[in-house]
Amino acid sequence: MKRRAAGETAGWIRIAWCAAAIAAHGCASTPSAHYDAVARDLGLRREVIEGRGHAHAVYARTPAGGESLHVYLESDGSPWIGRTRIAADPTPSEPVALELLRADPSPAVLVGRPCYHGLKPASGCDPRIWTSARYSEEVVASMATAVQRVAARYRARHLVLIGYSGGGTLAMLLAERLANVRALITIAGNLDTDAWARLHGYTPLSGSLNPARRAPLPPAIAQLHLAGGSDRNVPPALIEPVVRRQPGAQLQVYDDADHGCCWTRRWPQVLREVAGLLEGAAEAAR
Repeated sequence: MKRRAAGETAGWIRIAWCAAAIAAHGCASTPSAHYDAVARDLGLRREVIEGRGHAHAVYARTPAGGESLHVYLESDGSPWIGRTRIAADPTPSEPVALELLRADPSPAVLVGRPCYHGLKPASGCDPRIWTSARYSEEVVASMATAVQRVAARYRARHLVLIGYSGGGTLAMLLAERLANVRALITIAGNLDTDAWARLHGYTPLSGSLNPARRAPLPPAIAQLHLAGGSDRNVPPALIEPVVRRQPGAQLQVYDDADHGCCWTRRWPQVLREVAGLLEGAAEAAR
C-alpha cells in the first residue's frame, strides 16, 4: 500500500487483514503476520493512521465511546536477533499488551510503533527506529501525533496511557506532551534506559530519550507503576528511583511476577485500582 505524505489530511486508511499472507505462509510466517492473526482471533480490528512522518497500526475491539480512552503501548518486541544481528521484523511475537487490552472492558485501542506491524517497507524506516533510536524524538513525536488523531477519532476527552515493558518507556515520554492524559500505567516498564543498558552490558540507546532524565510529570496525571519481583529484565530496583521522583506516583511490586508472567491474570484487579485512582484524582481536583 502506498503511504500518504505526513502532511496530508490525516483520515484513516482501512486495510484488510493480511489473510493471503497468513493462508500462504501460516500464522507465524512473520512476527507481524502472527500479531495480526492473534489480534483477529481476539476480535480486534486493524487500521492504519498517519503520525508525524510515520504510519502506525491501530488495533481496536469496537468503535470506542465515552469520555475516556485507554491507549495501550506494546513492548519493544525483538529489535535484535542475538546481540549482533538487527531483526528484519521487530514486531513482538508475544503480544502481552494486546492480551491486556482484551481483558479491559473500557473503550480501548493499541497504537503500534513506527516500522512495526508490517509497515517497515515504508519510507523513513531505518533500522535505528527499532534499535538505538527506539525511544527517539522522531518516534515519540510521531506516536504523539498518532495518539492525538486516535483520540479525535473516538471523541475522547481524556486518555489513560498503558505501556508494557518498552511501551512503558514510551508511555512516560508521551505523557509529558499530551495535554489530555489523566493517568499513566506502566507494567515492567523500562523507565531508566541508561541503567538498564548498564545492567545487561548493552550498548547505550544513544539515539533515544530516557524518562529518568526528563522532568517529573505534572501532579494531575495519576501514576501507577507495576513491577515483578522476579523480573530480571527490568528489576524493581531500576524502576523505583524513577517513580520516587514522580509526584504522587505509586509503585506496586508483585513478588510472584517476572517480566512476562502473569500480568494478564491480574489485569482486572489492576483496572479496578486504576478506576479508584482516577476517582481520587477527580475528587482532589474539585
